[in-house]
Amino acid sequence: MTDSSRPTPTLADMLRGYSMEISARESKTVEAAADHLDPGTHVYMTWIPGDDPFNAVPAAATLRRRGLVPVPHIGARHVESEKQLSEFAARLHGEAGVDRVLIIAGDRDQPAGPYDSSLKVMESEALQRNGITHIGISGFPEGNPNIPGPVLAEALAAKVAFGRRTGLDLHIATQFCFEIEPVTAWLRSLRDQGIDIPVRVGLAGPASVTTLTRYAIRCGVGNSLRALTHGPSFSRLLTERNPEHLIRELAAAIASEDNLHVQGLHFFVFGGLKKTAEWIKASRAS
Repeated sequence: MTDSSRPTPTLADMLRGYSMEISARESKTVEAAADHLDPGTHVYMTWIPGDDPFNAVPAAATLRRRGLVPVPHIGARHVESEKQLSEFAARLHGEAGVDRVLIIAGDRDQPAGPYDSSLKVMESEALQRNGITHIGISGFPEGNPNIPGPVLAEALAAKVAFGRRTGLDLHIATQFCFEIEPVTAWLRSLRDQGIDIPVRVGLAGPASVTTLTRYAIRCGVGNSLRALTHGPSFSRLLTERNPEHLIRELAAAIASEDNLHVQGLHFFVFGGLKKTAEWIKASRAS
């Protein structure tokens, strides 16, 4: 369904209400977020395999104290027990005012504890009993190389259905892509399935093509990677790319189609948080 009368959002419009994903392992990254991001920005904090998850609690408290909204990741397959999950949620809520998290399955062949999926964490209600009222779930517009497409779609539908049954607030944060067409096609498929929860569209912030390619391969980005690497010139790999053209294409899709439910942009800061934040501010001012 289209509506040609709707104005196309400007670049500045699209860059309002963004969220950002950081590693909370280093205190300087947390401080940089507090120094450079807009007050009220949602800051997603990655779950790092092998690290003590409770290290995220003081980092989340710092973000909250500095006027940001911490959104810690929960890696389902890395959680060792329901007791650990409950204590983690209780400390996040009690010490950092956290009321929202993003649940991911976690890149691990065998679960460390009782949860082999995001849905299992949701169904345990360990988070909900400890102050978590809003849950983010992952979206993969280009699929996931480790999970068949039908399995991904079924899992997403099951999580949305659980949220509806229990009144749990949900949103989707997507993997980053380097083309918008797969994203808009995926958003249409959600609409056609009657899935109407808000979506944060993942994009990589400014970085060199070499850096973006390295992270894209590591994260299993799909066919849109060819848009990044197309061309024979070695010097091209050293140039920096920013997502402006992707944002403008997404804005055009939002203007021309009904009910895509894009809530905002979600930035992965492979080229550095400060660089991405400065690019956002400069782009909004231009």
